[in-house]
Amino acid sequence: MTTQNYSVNQYLVSNLLSMVQTNEIAIPEIQRPFVWEKEKVTELIDSLYQGFPIGYIIIWQSPNVKLKDGSSSAGKKILIDGQQRITALRAAILGETVKNKDYADERIQVAYNPIEKKFATLNAAIKKNPIWIKDIAPLLSGSVKMSVFRKEYCTLNPDCDEDMIMEVIDELRDIVKKQIGVIELSGNLDIEKVTEIFIRINSKGVPLNQADFVMSTIAANESLGGNMLRKCIDHFSELAVRPQFYSILLANDKDFASSEYRSKIEWLKGEKDDIYDPSYVDILRVALAHKFNRGKMGDLVTLLNGRNFETRNFEESIKIDTYKLLTDGVCDFINETNFKRFVMIIRSAGFCHAKLIRSQNTLNFAYILYLKLRDLGYKPELIEKYVRRWFVFSILKGRYSASPESTFDFDAKQIMQNRDFGEYLVEVESAELSDAYWDFGLVQQLTTSVASSPVFNVFLASQCYQHRKGFLSTVITVQDMIEQKGDVHHIFPREYLKSVGLERSDYNQVANYIYTQTEINIKIGKKAPKEYLNYVRDVQCNGGETKYGGINNYDDLKSNLLNDCCLPESIVDMTYDNYEEFLDLRRKLIAQRLKEYYFSL
Repeated sequence: MTTQNYSVNQYLVSNLLSMVQTNEIAIPEIQRPFVWEKEKVTELIDSLYQGFPIGYIIIWQSPNVKLKDGSSSAGKKILIDGQQRITALRAAILGETVKNKDYADERIQVAYNPIEKKFATLNAAIKKNPIWIKDIAPLLSGSVKMSVFRKEYCTLNPDCDEDMIMEVIDELRDIVKKQIGVIELSGNLDIEKVTEIFIRINSKGVPLNQADFVMSTIAANESLGGNMLRKCIDHFSELAVRPQFYSILLANDKDFASSEYRSKIEWLKGEKDDIYDPSYVDILRVALAHKFNRGKMGDLVTLLNGRNFETRNFEESIKIDTYKLLTDGVCDFINETNFKRFVMIIRSAGFCHAKLIRSQNTLNFAYILYLKLRDLGYKPELIEKYVRRWFVFSILKGRYSASPESTFDFDAKQIMQNRDFGEYLVEVESAELSDAYWDFGLVQQLTTSVASSPVFNVFLASQCYQHRKGFLSTVITVQDMIEQKGDVHHIFPREYLKSVGLERSDYNQVANYIYTQTEINIKIGKKAPKEYLNYVRDVQCNGGETKYGGINNYDDLKSNLLNDCCLPESIVDMTYDNYEEFLDLRRKLIAQRLKEYYFSL
């Protein structure tokens, strides 16, 4: 028979808010932006007034931990579900401010009409109507005397029935005496189970994840600086996407602005590179694998609570060490030199634009590898080579597309266990990038109609890396077109293939894709390759008018087709009858080019 490791209790609203105010229940997210609309706060208050249930609040009594002297310290109660409801109650009943999306303090005022017994969010019309009580917070929190309120309200509304109004106000004030269900999870409950419960909870239909639990756990430990560390992680991920947020941050988050972390992330205020825009999940994942050699986020929750993996006891020393290591890991991640050098390495492999990178986890582990090799004292040129190779290898093989946590865990441990990463890389390449892969496996991967195919993106990166020109271009490179938002076009035009009965999945094969200038593509129109390429070969390359790009030399044409674009020379005489042959030839040429590119990194 399983033990029930939780209890269900009813708390008065006033008692629950008191527990939050005295920090008996930790709500770390209180410093994060409030995501509810103001009208939803009003609906919550109306539900309480009507006696409707508003859902259970779930808190966890975190485990007791052993101190150095052998004594035990009581764990903290942490709110794991109900943060938005508690924040809404604090705003509406206690009159506290909430943080908007710019981290500015903002009041949410719930108004009340005692005549109609109706709630509404304060607006301009209500402000002008004396019947409405503009803000219920002073009445519910007790910050205004009833005699003062009665006199002021009746002065503004001389025709009202004072006794009736006061009776209704007494009903209003009873909101704080309403009960809210609270599920309290025991400190004896395994952290893994608590994590699972946390993940299964839905907030506004969006499943929470282990990283959210980690962030809550971090911020709850103010004594070890977790609250400010969490802000650093949040603000870095926000600034990476929105550099203009920096001035807003300085104005609205004074505590963070005066902390040591502010100077560590201020470099982002002028950063416009979007190759790597990490979320808070990415930062945690990299720091975990870098400093703890672990890939499973659940392990970080366990460590943050001081769990000894061997004895399964909770120890204060482990908690302290975990916060220190995690802080070091986050600081290494956000370090300007580390971050920019890593991005430079990724760019140096030809990935000049974020749209060429479809897997954030592949980027994450490449950064983990960079940080680990740097810590291990590898020479910069070797770090660059190994990171480039591993990054491209991971994309080609889809290494982190399935079970990324387990793969992170395995790879992080392998890096630390192998004496030389170069030797380990050779072993992995021998096992997974054999001749059979380049000759057959990769060719098969190119048999797809998905335009965002990771393998095709690697091919585009290889063209950028090798400074290849666009199709039938004399000067404009593939990188120029990618960076200037150019488009991929069809070598065998789409409308041409549709006219002979081919389906979407046929004409949209990635082997039929090419970067070419828009004006060249317009000129090609619906023509077969034989028609427009014969013109280039026979007319343009013999002194005639340049109609399809500026190539006017046959050697330049052959070089553009084969070297720049991996197109068979026979393409110049092909029609729809040769389409399948063309696809097969080009897939093989691309595969050969990718092999050459990979081993040149």
